[in-house]
Amino acid sequence: MAWKAVWLAALGTTLVLGACGVYGQKFNDTGGIIPWSPAAESVALDTAMRNCSYYGKRGVITSVHRNYGDYIAYECRR
Repeated sequence: MAWKAVWLAALGTTLVLGACGVYGQKFNDTGGIIPWSPAAESVALDTAMRNCSYYGKRGVITSVHRNYGDYIAYECRR
């Protein structure tokens, strides 16, 4: 039963991030950006941590501009 909850949470995150905008999120080993929306802001730290974990790093949110068309920026740090 627990795996269903984890699967549903992952699916929900994917659906929220799918609505991030035309260009979606961009990232590499130094950091990235996530198009701002209220829904994206609520999962931004999880997204940054997940993306940076590909490179063995942790994500740190560096700026949030709360306007549609702006971005949430993050860095990947050791």
